[in-house]
Amino acid sequence: MSEQNVKTIALVGGGVIGGGWATRCLANGVDVVVTDPRAESRDYVKQMIDDAWPVLEDAGLVSKTPGRLTFVDNIATAVSEADFVQENVPEREDVKIAVHKEISQHAQREVVIASSSSGLLPSRLQTQCEHPERLLIGHPFAPVYLLPLVEVVGSEQTSMEAIRQAGAFYRAVGMRPLHVRREIEAYIADRLQESLYREALHLINDGIATVSEIDAAVTGGPGLRWAFMGTFLAWHLGGGPGGMRHTIEQFGPALELPWSHMKAPELTEELKRRIVDGCEEESGVRKFSEMEKRRDRCLAEIQKVLKTHWYSEEEDGWPKMA
Repeated sequence: MSEQNVKTIALVGGGVIGGGWATRCLANGVDVVVTDPRAESRDYVKQMIDDAWPVLEDAGLVSKTPGRLTFVDNIATAVSEADFVQENVPEREDVKIAVHKEISQHAQREVVIASSSSGLLPSRLQTQCEHPERLLIGHPFAPVYLLPLVEVVGSEQTSMEAIRQAGAFYRAVGMRPLHVRREIEAYIADRLQESLYREALHLINDGIATVSEIDAAVTGGPGLRWAFMGTFLAWHLGGGPGGMRHTIEQFGPALELPWSHMKAPELTEELKRRIVDGCEEESGVRKFSEMEKRRDRCLAEIQKVLKTHWYSEEEDGWPKMA
């Protein structure tokens, strides 16, 4: 695969993730071609862009020459002239396999094809592809136009050149690509999120805490540190001058204690009700759309603060792509 400048990206699938990719790419000067069989997807993507654009502009995240947005009716038209393809169809392996088979038949030979899957194996998605070495996972996090993480996962068939090109493109649109070293379901971030979620289910199920109390335990404490330090650096600094070594010595024995359940409880109707009721109670009378806008504003502002007061990407130990 040859080095190329991505001027046009094809997005196969709109929705929350496809719309997020469209917004981010347009803001970074990349032309976007979207295809989605659902009639309502065009209005949804346009509305997402309109809602997010003022936040991005205020945060200085919009290029002086934004990209152009185009909608087309089929995959062949969308991908035939694209420099990069990002698939965002529903998280069903059979659907994604069929879609990638079609994408691979029409995309140019040198173009990298990425899936926004949140847990599927790239080796499975490659089974019916032409030139499977160019297919990989590019797993983002919503809202894609603000959160910079994208997990890049290849299989044994995926070429390192495809992984390198994907990383270069994602960096060019302001993202922070994280190369997952080995093919594994759910990758890295979702496995960490899932572990926290399962423990939270136990706390609710056992009557120890409510939904809002669990969220408060995160947002008022470790969550603020995780936003820019992650788990290990937070523990390293939390150990005082002795650093992580002291932390391990002090808290290492706790790993033998029953502080965590690594198996989720049965998701009964009662447990589901308590979770749903708790979320609605926590939301109160606030409109969902207004909460989304306020979330976006907070995420944009905290990243502006971190850019000013924390370390640069080169200094903060962020792992480099191969």
